[in-house]
Amino acid sequence: MKTIAVIPARLASTRLPRKMLREIAGKPLIGCVYEAVRSSPLLAEVIIATDSQEIMAVCRERGWNAQMTLPSHRSGTERVHEISTRVMADVYINVQGDEPLTRPEQIATLLQVMENSAAQVGTLMTRASAIDIANPNAVKVVTDRSARALYFSRAAIPFDRDGTHPPYFKHLGLYAYRKAALDRFVKLPESPLEKSERLEQLRFLENGISIFSGETPHDSIGVDTEEDLQRVTDILGRR
Repeated sequence: MKTIAVIPARLASTRLPRKMLREIAGKPLIGCVYEAVRSSPLLAEVIIATDSQEIMAVCRERGWNAQMTLPSHRSGTERVHEISTRVMADVYINVQGDEPLTRPEQIATLLQVMENSAAQVGTLMTRASAIDIANPNAVKVVTDRSARALYFSRAAIPFDRDGTHPPYFKHLGLYAYRKAALDRFVKLPESPLEKSERLEQLRFLENGISIFSGETPHDSIGVDTEEDLQRVTDILGRR
């Protein structure tokens, strides 16, 4: 499968202002993500998709492949869709611009999910650590026996009513789409559950578009706060 990875990157962020250009070991966050994704040998191209002239200028200066996209997009998925109208591929991978710990093994697992012809959308999950189970910033996912996602939530799902300690799975911010799924997504209105949880993947589920999830042992940390930035800086420093 010809696979293109797209990294949506906007400068406006509420919890960590200008986080795409915050530095980790002398390099902007968006650059750390770009180089992490580029380390996968399975990708035909990696593209940063931004609506910020400032981010675009940094990318040009550093030699990172980037394209300008419309400022009207409401989500990263819509930004990936715009790229899909210009660049042909069998599968489009969406790597969020705040995921600098992305690994080539994760991308390989995601593409294994998309080898299933029934998978219009794929994503990843990993065993949730104890600290993430009750953390609303760590999204949880439950799946059926065929790894089809039943629901994503910021809440601790499933609820452990009888103290049986069920396994909890944390959702990781990597997606794979076929073009038809992207085309449909951008035509759908924001869904009620999506509004409630602030999770755009719920728009797919509420409209009957299945999401299949692959399990990976490699956790990740999305950079949303100063604490996250420090944790990621420490981890990359040890690597």
